[in-house]
Amino acid sequence: MKLLILGANGFIGSNLSAYILKSRDWEIHAMDLSSDKLAECIGNKRFHFTRGSITQQKQWVEEQVEACDVVLPLVAIANPAIYVQNPLAVFELDFEANLEIVRHCVKHKKRLIFPSTSEVYGMSMDSPYDEETSTLVTGPIRKERWIYSCSKQMMDRVIYAYGKRDHLQFTLFRPFNWFGPGLDSVWEEGKASRVVSQFLSNILHKRGIVLVDGGKQRRCFLYIDDAIDALVRIIENNNGSADGRIFNVGDPKSEASIAELAEMMIDILSEFPGYENTRAEVKISTAKGEEHYGEGYQDIATRVPKIDNAKKYLGWKPATELREGIRKTIAFYLKQKC
Repeated sequence: MKLLILGANGFIGSNLSAYILKSRDWEIHAMDLSSDKLAECIGNKRFHFTRGSITQQKQWVEEQVEACDVVLPLVAIANPAIYVQNPLAVFELDFEANLEIVRHCVKHKKRLIFPSTSEVYGMSMDSPYDEETSTLVTGPIRKERWIYSCSKQMMDRVIYAYGKRDHLQFTLFRPFNWFGPGLDSVWEEGKASRVVSQFLSNILHKRGIVLVDGGKQRRCFLYIDDAIDALVRIIENNNGSADGRIFNVGDPKSEASIAELAEMMIDILSEFPGYENTRAEVKISTAKGEEHYGEGYQDIATRVPKIDNAKKYLGWKPATELREGIRKTIAFYLKQKC
């Protein structure tokens, strides 16, 4: 099998590539702007990396789509601060640029595995979120935070329509707060943009933690090894079990408020030698969402996935408890410093 992974140097792409090269005989063709997370993949004879952008090297992208069996476009802006600061960039990359790739898959009759997001559910009152029946609810236009959710939702609808009308072979997967080694750089100022890596970076640098709107928002977290297990099962697609389906990929049992997550991370880091005084050194404060991110910000109270589809069709379920995953993530970054 030949896979095309666009955005291979990202959190998902780098972990997926490394796992595939270790456990499968598949061939990977990959592109990204850099390759710092792909050190263990570069040099492998089954890993073919090209440095570049999907918006600039369009001919290369289409040629690779035509040459490969399965296409995973993982290129996207997934940072709430940017949703508010530069919403058009989010739309142009997450929807417009990816739409071209989807159309290449239709044209060349290639299988597409596309990353949706838990954010498509928006402020739905359903709990847990059901891929088949839950309503998708977003806020007013002036809350520009929703451009990411809307871009992803529109892409889901376009892909589904191509599946029905042009027989596009596709699968959509919706990550629910995936975390783990390689999520972001925690040692460089301003490089951590997602909640686990951002909190860890702040704690390690003793900058303190800001809880937006008091950290009352509740999330379900999934360790990256479990997420990659689900993705590989989707790629394998035994008996066509993933075709035309949408999968929530998360752990409804690993739910915590953002405030609870901060306390948990401080406690776990305090268990490591040299970090015993972390609690005394790290200050936790609060800020209103619009003050922290800008007036276009709006948040979601809770996100809990229903994972019956993944259990039934993929034979998948999460295996890593939240505290264990946090501990493994912290250990990775501390080792990285050494």
